[in-house]
Amino acid sequence: MGELAPDTLHVYYRDFAYEPRGPFRMASVNIADASAKTFAELLSGPMVDIYVGEAKRHWALHRNLLCHHSAYFQEHIGDDVKKKTAKLELLDSDPAAFELLVKWLYQGRIDDVSAMPVEKKWDYAHACQKLYVLCDRISLPQLKNIAIDQFRKGCNEAGLVPGPEEMKPIYESTPPGSPFRKLVSKIAARQIMDPESTSDAGTYKMCFEGNADFAIDVINAIRQGAGGTLFEDPTEEVGCAFHEHENGANCHSRNGNAK
Repeated sequence: MGELAPDTLHVYYRDFAYEPRGPFRMASVNIADASAKTFAELLSGPMVDIYVGEAKRHWALHRNLLCHHSAYFQEHIGDDVKKKTAKLELLDSDPAAFELLVKWLYQGRIDDVSAMPVEKKWDYAHACQKLYVLCDRISLPQLKNIAIDQFRKGCNEAGLVPGPEEMKPIYESTPPGSPFRKLVSKIAARQIMDPESTSDAGTYKMCFEGNADFAIDVINAIRQGAGGTLFEDPTEEVGCAFHEHENGANCHSRNGNAK
């Protein structure tokens, strides 16, 4: 057999239309740009039963397509070529996020939050956050980038930012150096620094507890955001600023020398 065309895929399963060609290459272009022949090959062959979330919501998806997009799927369901169906459970993933993944797998895109009404933007942004975590798990960097961009845009257009309840799972589910960690730590730092915000460091106590990385990232973000501004040296302050007093009194008033 001669050299394959650039958009030709190898498929695992022999059906009425395509010859078996062994392991196929991973995706390098958007599925929406694939040729008709390539797309038809991806939608041939066996299906995979995937169960998502605690309720085990079920999807039946094409194995060739899954393995084409993700090394994770190829590792977990791609080698058993004798079975016409395979099974995979993602019980700790979110069904709303998986819905977005399915759309991207088959269409090469997800919806743009800018086209949604304001009241739906935050929910969609939150779903994109969960999509990012899912893509981090199954090794889909291209969709991770799309998800984080949609999250940022959704927050901006909704006029909302994630709170500690949304930030904590990011640090629990992504590795050090993750772009999403960088994003939420900068959001927390900005909220702490904003004089018009009601948030302070205590707002993020649940994130600080047991997660030194979050504390380090937020402090570093505050340092960067301060633009080199240095507060006064506390060792040079005079008076009793660091003494213990009762009822707001100072050392001089206790001694009868109040100014």
